[in-house]
Amino acid sequence: MAYTLSDFDYHLPEELIAQQPATPRDHSRLLVFNRKTGIITDDIFYNIGRHLPEETSLVVNNSKVEKCRLLFDEGRVEIFVTKAINNTMAEAMVRPGKKFRPGKNVTLASGVHVKTHSVAEDGIRTLELSVPLDHESLEPYRNTPFPPYIKRDESLASRYQTVFAKDEGSKAAPTAGLHFTPDLLENLQQNGIEKKEITLHVGLGTFAPVKTESIKEHIMHSEWYRVTPDQAEALNRSKSITAVGTTSVRVLESMPKKDSKFIACSGETDIFITPGYTFKSVDHLITNFHLPKSTLLMLISAFAGFEEMRKIYRHAIEQRYRFYSFGDAMLIL
Repeated sequence: MAYTLSDFDYHLPEELIAQQPATPRDHSRLLVFNRKTGIITDDIFYNIGRHLPEETSLVVNNSKVEKCRLLFDEGRVEIFVTKAINNTMAEAMVRPGKKFRPGKNVTLASGVHVKTHSVAEDGIRTLELSVPLDHESLEPYRNTPFPPYIKRDESLASRYQTVFAKDEGSKAAPTAGLHFTPDLLENLQQNGIEKKEITLHVGLGTFAPVKTESIKEHIMHSEWYRVTPDQAEALNRSKSITAVGTTSVRVLESMPKKDSKFIACSGETDIFITPGYTFKSVDHLITNFHLPKSTLLMLISAFAGFEEMRKIYRHAIEQRYRFYSFGDAMLIL
């Protein structure tokens, strides 16, 4: 079946968009969907060990969110760094756009100036700052890049990082991992369910809206990932793989294999997973509830089944699950 963008639309009551995470992290709700039986079970995330297959491996993305959102003039001027070119040059989204015209120099703060070199068709500016991007003078202006549907609250910055975040580089959190606590991970390990790490730096491309009604025409932006030899070896010892989040799925399904074994690698992936895709590496999936018409929802539809995805989301809305980055989770078996 040729799916269109409209097929992935649904109505979500605004009050179901989570503005704060559950406290403690693992007290979010958990929807469990069994693909073999079609049965949906409602539970709490800290009970996830009761549902996971024995000795499965939890593959998590250890990327850390960087404070790439620079706010000046009490938030009226914004530079959202999407890519560092070198120490002082960067590609960025800006606000207001008219302030950042090609050739124009702008004073952002005392001793901090920026020159706009060019503007791409999608509005991304190439900027040159008067100070290095990691300079201490920019520290007061750094902010966490919360999604636009979450009200900005820097007191929640640490909650927008997973407990296993290590390698800074993401523009958004790998949100399925936000539900885990150190105690829960230790408990799972004691019961034979080990955490295994990979890295994918989440870019804005993952969240870029699909603008073409024919989803086949959508072009995914690439994201950088890395799997070390030790990590690949750990994956190859797994009896089954439970991907924690769509970012882990993207890595696992992009990795090269030889004789059914993962090969250590690093590079860019622009994999676009839609219904009809045959999964090669992922057996089970932990994920959050995603935006309508998003590439992430298409990936979930590919993994769970299109009609099954609609069934899951209807149930989640009826049962008042909390949606998006700080919302509840689901486990697809």
